[in-house]
Amino acid sequence: MNKTIFINRIASLVFTIILGLPLFAQDKFVRFSLDDVIRIAKEQSPDAILARHRFRSSYWQYRSFKASYLPGIILSGTMPDLNRSIEWNSSTNQIITSNSLTNYGSLSLSQNIGLTGGSISINSELQRIDQLDSTGLVQYLSTPISITFRQPLFAYNSMKWERKIQPMVFDEAKKNYIVAIEQVNLTAIGRFFDLAAAQLNLRVAQINYSNSDTLYKIAQGRYNIGTIAENDLLQMQLSYLNAKTDLNKAEIDLEMQKSKLRSFLGYNEKMNFELILPSNISALQLEYQRILDWALKNNPNVIARKRQIIEASRDVAQAKGERRSIDLFASYGLNHSEAADIPLVYKEPFNDREQVRVGISVPIIDWGKSLGRVKMAQSNLELVKVQVQQNEIDFEQNIFLQVMQFNLQNDQVMIAAKADTIGQKRYDVTKQRFLIGKIDVLNLNDALREKDSAKRGYIDALRNYWNYYYTLRQLTLFDFLKNQAIQEDLDNLIQ
Repeated sequence: MNKTIFINRIASLVFTIILGLPLFAQDKFVRFSLDDVIRIAKEQSPDAILARHRFRSSYWQYRSFKASYLPGIILSGTMPDLNRSIEWNSSTNQIITSNSLTNYGSLSLSQNIGLTGGSISINSELQRIDQLDSTGLVQYLSTPISITFRQPLFAYNSMKWERKIQPMVFDEAKKNYIVAIEQVNLTAIGRFFDLAAAQLNLRVAQINYSNSDTLYKIAQGRYNIGTIAENDLLQMQLSYLNAKTDLNKAEIDLEMQKSKLRSFLGYNEKMNFELILPSNISALQLEYQRILDWALKNNPNVIARKRQIIEASRDVAQAKGERRSIDLFASYGLNHSEAADIPLVYKEPFNDREQVRVGISVPIIDWGKSLGRVKMAQSNLELVKVQVQQNEIDFEQNIFLQVMQFNLQNDQVMIAAKADTIGQKRYDVTKQRFLIGKIDVLNLNDALREKDSAKRGYIDALRNYWNYYYTLRQLTLFDFLKNQAIQEDLDNLIQ
């Protein structure tokens, strides 16, 4: 083979490959149904990931609360504590020189008493003191065991109220997680139908532009032979220009809606979506009382309202408890000092160490501040009760309206589908009549607008149906198509 021909062929092959590179950079093409978008959103969307992290935070907060009622073991110490200083000894009225090294360690076991709000602890301590002088004296001080009990009397018991509130907070968090996932579903529905509407608008705009171009050319021919007036020609030209503008807007809107769906689903790569509209709509009819029962059983707002009343009652108890304070403290232990070796400080004789203290704080004159706090807390409790009662009424009314709206959606979808078919048929007939000169351009444009409106109306009807359905799912945490409560694997989330 001639060398020049070989080089030319290689160059041609390289040039072909280079030209073909854009083919490999094309957008990834995917076809998604509504169920696909909802499933992917639940698995990997940033909103769903945030919901999972919020639940994990609530879980560990609840674990911390439960751990506060379990015994705790603490090891503490100071190793070393070097003290080289000149100090004033007030007992001897002399200046003394301190030059010592102290090592200290303690082990304590403590337990909160939720029923009474008190605490009990058991401690063991060991201390070594090295004199850094000519004597080189080493001494040990031990407290093999000491028991301490602390109990507030007639005071506000925070642990008692937390035992009521925190389980409700965690139960609320579990249900709020499911609510958050249902909100992800609702957002997915919105993104899906936004893109579906944009795709429809682009198809409509392309068809309208093509038809406008054809009709405008026909109108030019008719105007040239004098069968239509200049006004009709100008109207067709305006329709043609508007169709071109609508096409440009539809292309931009489509790309924007694609970008929003990609971002919502958590895709980094550029993807070209083609959406498949749901074709089957269930003829499901819901009963208000049944829906209300599920909502009252599952909705986290029901728990939140009960919790708000308990929290307001807690604030009243706290305000009352702070009007006076009596604190009982008792401690008993054994200790040993001045031993020269560690084993010696754990041998008899031990010295007893007891301490009992009762502290009391009762305001004699506070000019009504404590009473005012109690009255404010009581007033807030009554306010919360009124707000909760009103929220319950609004909640039930919202359920009623949502059920009524959903039960109408099946008919609305059927009507919209029929209107779409009729609108398209009317436009086709009107277009043919215009082509043979039976009607003017105004009637044609009117048929065009109604056709486009009917197509968009069908998309909106589908959107409304699924919006109302998933809104009721969110309010009740119940899947009506499967006839079962919505379940999430919460145990798997915390691993």
